[in-house]
Amino acid sequence: MSGNVAMTCRYYGISRPAVRIVSFRPGNWGWTVAGAKDNALNCALGLTGPPSWLLWEIDADGGTATSDRGHTVRTSPFLGVIGMPPDEPGRHSTIPPRSTAGGNIDCRELTAGAILFLPVPVPGALLHLGDGHAAQGDGEVSGTAIESPMKAEVVLDIVADAPVSGLHAVTPNGRITFGFNVDLDVAMAEALAAMVTWMQWLYDVDRGTATALASTVVDMRVTQVANETWGVHAVLAAGAIT
Repeated sequence: MSGNVAMTCRYYGISRPAVRIVSFRPGNWGWTVAGAKDNALNCALGLTGPPSWLLWEIDADGGTATSDRGHTVRTSPFLGVIGMPPDEPGRHSTIPPRSTAGGNIDCRELTAGAILFLPVPVPGALLHLGDGHAAQGDGEVSGTAIESPMKAEVVLDIVADAPVSGLHAVTPNGRITFGFNVDLDVAMAEALAAMVTWMQWLYDVDRGTATALASTVVDMRVTQVANETWGVHAVLAAGAIT
């Protein structure tokens, strides 16, 4: 599939869909822009002039992208948007991600081989996929990644009694929990609290012990700063605790 698509997901309650990411293949071109919005971050960065653009030629087979300025970076394709509609009436912006529904997560860890577990806020909700990124750093600091067309193959499974009630993922590199809020401290605490809960389940320990363990091995990362709300993800690397 390519572009923004939606698939019906009719599961509701304790069971939740697992989006198993099989493969991503970016198109042969992409773009990145900085300074396109008049916001506090761009002002702090001194980006007060016209926007700065990079246009990219993408070699999907070689795993590289080369800009029109001559810089080459490694690609690591993923979809910025994987999510459900919120359980509230009316029209909703697709810009901010939501803890209860996912959406514009922009987490670069969700590459091929990852499994994203989503709540289903309403019966018959549509699963939305889109926003192809050929490469992105943690934070998506200019507000854009290498935005590109994307072909994606995913498989939907259903998982009962998931250990974490909210949005979470298993990737080839480890386990991830998420937090989203206009307050960075709140987003961080949300992501960490979910990871501590997961670690209690994994290692059969009390919450204090799980938190102490988390302090030794869990990484807290800023997912994105671009979507009107802070995104933070907690990462428990594979093999970090034996």
